[in-house]
Amino acid sequence: MMRLPEFSYLAPVSVGDAVKLMADHGPAAMLVAGGTDLYPNMKRRQFEPSVLVGLRGIRDMSGVRGSSKTGLTIGAGTSLTAVSSHPDVARHYSGLATAAGLVSSPQLRNMGTLGGNVCVDTRCNYYNQSYEWRKAVNFCMKKDGDICLVAPGSSRCWAVSSSDTAPMLWSLGAQVRLAGPKGERLIPISALYQDDGIQYLSKQPGEVLTDIVLPPCHGWRSAYLKLRRRGSFDFPVLGVAVALRMDGETVREAAITLGAVASQPRPAPEAAALLVGQRLTPELIAAVADAAFKPGKPLDNTDLTHPYRKKMIRVFVARALYSLAHGQPASTNRSNHLPHGQAASTNCPNHGEAASTNCPNHLAHGEAASTNCPNHLAHGEAASTNCPNHLAHGQPAEGQVEDK
Repeated sequence: MMRLPEFSYLAPVSVGDAVKLMADHGPAAMLVAGGTDLYPNMKRRQFEPSVLVGLRGIRDMSGVRGSSKTGLTIGAGTSLTAVSSHPDVARHYSGLATAAGLVSSPQLRNMGTLGGNVCVDTRCNYYNQSYEWRKAVNFCMKKDGDICLVAPGSSRCWAVSSSDTAPMLWSLGAQVRLAGPKGERLIPISALYQDDGIQYLSKQPGEVLTDIVLPPCHGWRSAYLKLRRRGSFDFPVLGVAVALRMDGETVREAAITLGAVASQPRPAPEAAALLVGQRLTPELIAAVADAAFKPGKPLDNTDLTHPYRKKMIRVFVARALYSLAHGQPASTNRSNHLPHGQAASTNCPNHGEAASTNCPNHLAHGEAASTNCPNHLAHGEAASTNCPNHLAHGQPAEGQVEDK
């Protein structure tokens, strides 16, 4: 059984106290809020602090303040459950509510905090293992080793950003407030991250993330989609966060950010630029999905194969845009159905239920093509093994998905 190492737990009641304690104990100390990621990492000896500075007793770091008209300030210590269920967040920043509500499982969302998910450690198949497993492969660059086992010739670590909320906050144009020995500073959330698996945060040692600040939401719509093997608990192996500022049916501003494809959230500005000044037509959505496909370059260091994760970028971006175009939740209305005038199938594995033999979205998951597949009929073809809708998803009609 993996056990926690010995450590001292300190419980400040103010941000100032927390900052002082971090300064007093230096590199030996780490911050902890919900602990849902830190404690398992300590059991695996990925982190070995001798002092933990707990943030749960700091009341000023919890709760949601402000309004949708002036912008919301969310305390970094607010639980993910509270964020996802808050009326203003759910109504006006729905993509963030979705992202927070898809983190891990209900029990861990009750403990885990928004600030913790924003700062969550990067992940890799060679790193997130027991100490004995890592020792058997001579460790890796991120902890105790000298080379990156994903890219042995590389001088950097390629562990993957695994936050659900960070890509959505990036697309929403959020800012974060940091408190440290030199005082407070407010920075764009995009400036918080660095594309390095080890030094993935620009936050200075001893700084405490206290607040996440959302801009006014007037005219904005947002959506978040998450790819994972199971319907709960799993970290994302792909996240797609889309935010659009609409003027009637015309897009005035747009942002698309990809998660779990690099060591930091990866924006797709060229794809977003195609939307500005345009209406959300099927042709435009297809072009934007193609453009968003380019900056995502996942590696073979997390669940599911990286070619499959790459191909699903195009699918998920299209689904998110169709959901925003139709004003419907992205989780229940799939883009592959909507172009052909069909409602989302209640038996589609992407909706979490048993597979329907007639759902075109199965083809993205490698199931056999049905002779009644509406995507064949829309293209005027029989259920051929060369159907372009199968090829668009990168799998032969009769083949098995790459991760199976």
